[in-house]
Amino acid sequence: MEGTEEKSEKFLKGIAVRQKVMGTAHVDKVLDQARDFSRPVQELVTEYAWGEIWSRPGLDLKTRSMLNLAMLTALNRSSELAGHVRGALNNGVTEEQIQEFLLQTLVYCGAPAALEAFRIAEQTISAYKELHAPSANKYAP
Repeated sequence: MEGTEEKSEKFLKGIAVRQKVMGTAHVDKVLDQARDFSRPVQELVTEYAWGEIWSRPGLDLKTRSMLNLAMLTALNRSSELAGHVRGALNNGVTEEQIQEFLLQTLVYCGAPAALEAFRIAEQTISAYKELHAPSANKYAP
């Protein structure tokens, strides 16, 4: 993103945490694609959500990721949920933990929300595994 040298310390901290959780390529893409209309919201999310809240010492990133999965399921925010499933995996949340979290959302958020979350999580986990699968070394004996 252009002009990061002029950004606040919290914005720069937010960029670092956001990249750690969501992946550098994803964050760079989102920020680079922001236009004049959407740039302010991307800057606010980076500074406040990531630089202020995600950076607080009271919870680790893994716990914050698990909370986000439950909240995004409850709010039925499918596109955000997929990104945060990837982020949760990046933060060390296991597939089994994601499954348990989503099972619990069925009771408190309702079956339709949980079923949709399971569909999204399953697709996202499969894609994540494929992307992070060890590649065969064609030169190995």
